[in-house]
Amino acid sequence: MNNIYFRFLLIVSIMSLVFASCKVTKTYQTPEVNTNNLFRDVSSADTNSIANLKWNEIFTDPALQRLIGQSIAQNLDLKITYTRIQQAQAYYVQSGAAFLPTVNANTSLTESKLSAVQGFGIRNNATQFQLGLSSVWEADIWGRLSSSRRASFANLLQSEAGARAVQTGLVAAIANYYYSLLALDQQLAITEQTVRNWDTTVITMRALKEAARVTEAAVVQSEAQRYAAEVTIPDLKQRIRETENALSIVMGVAPATINRGLLDTQSPVETLQTGVPAQLLANRTDVQQAELAYRSSFELTNVARAAFYPALAITGSAGLSSLTLANFLDPSSIAASIGAGLTQPIFNRRLNRTNLAVAQAQQQAALLDFQNTLLNAGQEVSNALSLYQTAIEKRNIRTNQLSALQKSVQYSQELLRNGFANYTEVINARQFLLQAELGRVNDQLQQLQATVNLYRSLGGGWK
Repeated sequence: MNNIYFRFLLIVSIMSLVFASCKVTKTYQTPEVNTNNLFRDVSSADTNSIANLKWNEIFTDPALQRLIGQSIAQNLDLKITYTRIQQAQAYYVQSGAAFLPTVNANTSLTESKLSAVQGFGIRNNATQFQLGLSSVWEADIWGRLSSSRRASFANLLQSEAGARAVQTGLVAAIANYYYSLLALDQQLAITEQTVRNWDTTVITMRALKEAARVTEAAVVQSEAQRYAAEVTIPDLKQRIRETENALSIVMGVAPATINRGLLDTQSPVETLQTGVPAQLLANRTDVQQAELAYRSSFELTNVARAAFYPALAITGSAGLSSLTLANFLDPSSIAASIGAGLTQPIFNRRLNRTNLAVAQAQQQAALLDFQNTLLNAGQEVSNALSLYQTAIEKRNIRTNQLSALQKSVQYSQELLRNGFANYTEVINARQFLLQAELGRVNDQLQQLQATVNLYRSLGGGWK
């Protein structure tokens, strides 16, 4: 009767543990986020997005493609992220091994001095030889080990997303540096051409001065403006050199000259399709990282919650133990034991409660960070779209401005030759034209970089 009662009690206890374990850990679910109106003034339901295009489909300049390809292969920051993946993978493999028992081999030689009572008056010393194996296995009753393994898996995925994030930023950085370099080349060419034009103007002023049409002040003023344009050339060359150096470092090589094309041959993507905001969850690597960080903290909260419940451990050992070396291998020296025990935390100086409270707070912080990352992603997309439209508007206006200024230079020079204009009008017209031509280069650069920033902000560059 006692055996039947004991078995019934054991079955009820096991069933109670199983049902209770179902309530200890919670199943992870992706948090719900509101992506409505995340892109400002964009209400399209078209799911086509430039983020789904490979980077060599966005950047068609062969020189730029070579630079990006070389950077992905050699960039040191990207290589560092790969080592983080290896670290996370090692932790994940180790978390799986937590389900297996530990096995330790031990051997010992113990020499003891015995009191009269311990030796029963027969011996006053003892020598013990031992050789054996011991093992401990913890049953994952409450899902603590499973939750810990899922947290490690989320960390592994997060490190992989981190590598993709670095590549996305790397592609964008190379493209922006490249376009900046082309813009500086164009500004240098415009400035050098302006200096040559000023040389012609100075010659004209001298001829008019000899003809008593203008004063020496006009000649000196035109020479000063010529030098004012020329003095910007060393700064432009320095900026070109610094940009080349920065681009080389991103590529993972020593500073060197960068082979490149021309700014006027660059053609931005004509149709900038953004897709729908919900696609940021799948394309934006930093959004993926934030969601995975929340997932990891969610599972660590499960781990902290399971610490309140008893842990079941099964221990075992087997080996040889003898008081004499001669009898060490005798069958009578064989010793073995097996046992099981439950450890229930009762008073642990509030450690478990503190761990749970901290884990829950970290989980909430990770959720808020995920939501904030998504909002920032929407802001970046909105800014890039607005910057692109602004650049187009500026280029259209700049075209009209350049046309008017070119005519102004031409007309003022003709009027000066015929004596109907002051030399300051010619100087001002040329100065305004130079500023407008440099501004046109900046407008074109702004449009190209807005395309790059939109591609990156939508999550493109890692596929």
